[in-house]
Amino acid sequence: MKRIIIEGNQILSGTINISGAKNSAVALIPAAILCDEEITINNVPNISDIDALQEILTYLGAIVKRDNNSITIDSSKIENKEVPEAISKKLRASYYFMSSLLGKYNFVEMYFPGGCSIGARPIDQTLKGYRMLGANVLEEGNKFTISADELVGSTIDLAMPSVGATVNSILVAVKAKGTTVINNAAREPEISNLVDLLNKMGAKISGAGTSSITIEGVDYLHSAQIEVIPDRIEAGTYVIAGALVGDNLKVNNVIPNHFQSLIDKLIEMGANIIVNEDDIIISKIENGNSINVKTLGFPGFATDLQQPLTTLLTKLNGKSILEETIYENRFQNVPYLNKMGANIEIKDRTIIVSGPTKLIGTTVEATDLRAGACLVLAGLAAEGITTVNKVEYVLRGYENIIEKLSSVGAKIKIEEYNEVA
Repeated sequence: MKRIIIEGNQILSGTINISGAKNSAVALIPAAILCDEEITINNVPNISDIDALQEILTYLGAIVKRDNNSITIDSSKIENKEVPEAISKKLRASYYFMSSLLGKYNFVEMYFPGGCSIGARPIDQTLKGYRMLGANVLEEGNKFTISADELVGSTIDLAMPSVGATVNSILVAVKAKGTTVINNAAREPEISNLVDLLNKMGAKISGAGTSSITIEGVDYLHSAQIEVIPDRIEAGTYVIAGALVGDNLKVNNVIPNHFQSLIDKLIEMGANIIVNEDDIIISKIENGNSINVKTLGFPGFATDLQQPLTTLLTKLNGKSILEETIYENRFQNVPYLNKMGANIEIKDRTIIVSGPTKLIGTTVEATDLRAGACLVLAGLAAEGITTVNKVEYVLRGYENIIEKLSSVGAKIKIEEYNEVA
């Protein structure tokens, strides 16, 4: 296992370059198998989630070539066979393959996907989309067998603007006969990135970035290239790091309006922040104002930034209130922050953060990807040494996190360790 060790309270100054978006790349890669030619995806982050997706591609028989941050995928000779639980459970996004295989072959066998334990995360809306397009869904324990004599366009009214259900519905509908309309669709930038690729491949999709997406089914998808957009969650995490311990920390290669909700909250706190076209410069907040935050689908405050933000809330004056509306189990970071000296109370799906409090380094544990990022930030701001165990979760979503933070002044390292039973 791996752990990150941080000597805290160091000033961060310099430039951090943001990588391609994890949440885009993990949808773009499964989408590639809808094509019978070669797809090239550039600006792909070098993270463990991408390794897990490559494992599935290789298992299915795709020819995959990775060169630095580019991946080329030739799916012309893949075999549609059952995707075993041993590889599907490694990440939530593996279920995008379920949709791509169903869309391409009208049949798929696959086990329920894995990922972080941040809540129930049901796939009922995804299964609803399959059924609306004419598929039969058989659930046997963790295994799904989904088949259709023919996929036919339909209207899919999502109960909530779920990113996963929106992506899955798009992937299945691209080759379905006729027109599909997805209402109450998620509006996240990563969905627009996916649609850009599919349209370059010859799909006919309109409305990405709005709550209604229309898909005209096509018979064939051809070769194309796409660049992964900058990772707005990685960018937001490092901007928060700058608000904690920065001195003109520059976060480069960003699209600010992709995380405008965070920028607005930082301004509300009283942050010293300069927002440029493709970079943000930020310094440590002094005597910051407490705020209220509620997570929502895009363009609202991203649930993936809620946990990293919680570290910063401990440094503000007064009581900040944060409500989590997306996932019911996304406060697993809170007991560890309290162990470090924070004063945070959990009430159902809301936390009350009283500050400012001093954080003291200790041993903590990453329970999921963004909780791990939260604790790394806490270690950067704490006095003394912080050890974050089980950081494999963090490595799922942050490319070269040790190198990036070290380059701007953090005293941080990663090492192997054996967990004591």
